[in-house]
Amino acid sequence: MRIDLNFPDFQKDLFKLQKNEVHSLIRTLKTLSRMDFDQLRCSPGLNLERIRNMKTRKGNPLYSIRITRSFRAVVSMEGDYLRFISLHPDHDSAYKK
Repeated sequence: MRIDLNFPDFQKDLFKLQKNEVHSLIRTLKTLSRMDFDQLRCSPGLNLERIRNMKTRKGNPLYSIRITRSFRAVVSMEGDYLRFISLHPDHDSAYKK
């Protein structure tokens, strides 16, 4: 699995994070870098959840993963890539359009 952090909305969200949130994100990215998609799907700590009412422009499903208890990221899985779409330090905003 390759991690793609180049999505413009993700980058905007990244630069708005507080220092402690950046550290949490980096810890999660390090964990993800050692995983494959099957391990991600089975990981109780990352708590991968499909977001039912949202898809990418190409029609691929979007998922949320846990960064911390209150901080989630929206991602898509495309080919070998786990693409980070957006960051949501307030958790519930990950599930809104």
